[in-house]
Amino acid sequence: MANRSILILDDDAAAGQTIQWMVESLGFEAEFVTRPEQFFLRLEQKNFDILTIDLVMPKLDGVEIMRLLAEYKCRAKIVISSGMGTRVLEAAQRSALEHGLSILGVISKPISREALCSLIGDGSECDRPTSAKEQSAYGEVFEITPWDLQNALDRYEFILAYQPKIECKSGLTVGFEALVRWKHPKRGIVMPDRFIPLAENVGLIDVLTEQIFEQSLEWFSQSFPQSDAKLSLNLSAKCLVDIQMADNLSALCSRYRIAPERVVLELTETSAMVDPILSLDLSTRLRVKGFQLSIDDFGTGFSSMVQLVRLPFSEIKVDKSFVMQALNSSESRSVVKSIVELGHSLGLLVTAEGVEDLDTLNYLNTLGCDLAQGYFIARPMWGEAACNWVEQRKSLSG
Repeated sequence: MANRSILILDDDAAAGQTIQWMVESLGFEAEFVTRPEQFFLRLEQKNFDILTIDLVMPKLDGVEIMRLLAEYKCRAKIVISSGMGTRVLEAAQRSALEHGLSILGVISKPISREALCSLIGDGSECDRPTSAKEQSAYGEVFEITPWDLQNALDRYEFILAYQPKIECKSGLTVGFEALVRWKHPKRGIVMPDRFIPLAENVGLIDVLTEQIFEQSLEWFSQSFPQSDAKLSLNLSAKCLVDIQMADNLSALCSRYRIAPERVVLELTETSAMVDPILSLDLSTRLRVKGFQLSIDDFGTGFSSMVQLVRLPFSEIKVDKSFVMQALNSSESRSVVKSIVELGHSLGLLVTAEGVEDLDTLNYLNTLGCDLAQGYFIARPMWGEAACNWVEQRKSLSG
């Protein structure tokens, strides 16, 4: 299997060369350029997995570069670097995320090999696309149509990866989050940001959700039948329009002999709720039947705060953009600390996502954060690998 590739843009040739040596020592193919025109030319010529972009450059700065990448629907993972303060780095990251770019994180100069490694890892996660076209930096090499999605649903091409969640204090595994992937027969693994919005817009999100729930609950019942572990399932806010959903999901749990209390429904995009009153009725019915309800990506918008007070959540998830910067940014630390305290004051379990290193996990533990997930703990894995991961941890702890 070919090594993953990185393209480095830095107007300082010495800095670019240093980053190249670092990532090559981690097993990546790497090259660097010093001018934006070279950067975009190489993107046209080659499909890169990761891009590292310096913010401060004499012609087009990094923010302008990322705006152009967004216009081209860039699908490469991006690392933002700069010698400027953390507030500027974080603002650049927020800007890039709001443009729809995929950001691995930000890193301050001078860059250390350890910091770089913590961001880019070894590229072995199952999220890696298996098709050259899907790896294209300009991403939109093929158009996904409603007909494509319907065919994929008919052929059961959607599969699940599972990311572990652990207790911050003890390190014990407490469950998994199920993450959907499209195993395309020609293009390999297609990530959810390519098809979930379309499924929501064309009325296929309910059918997709049913397939995800059934597949993941079947795996969970077979893999952890006698366990207190919980399974977290993502639920689009646009699914909260069918009052019978609570009964249907309850029946599905009964079929697979899983107590509803072991199922956590992570509610995404709360601002997209079609019918606020019906959403409140349905979420309340889900809680009455025993299901747990989590508000996902908390801290990224005012609507999240409104829904937190309004809906009967049992868990709050701290958005990874704050967790990943907690050690480098006093502002991010303040946000994380405030969310943990807010969650506990409301009697909610608090989960932090995006934990990339041991120091961050230790910091979360000092705050009293309950649960954590992230690449430091484990990357998303296919079902069999997830079961093996649990067994390996048991053998190590034993």
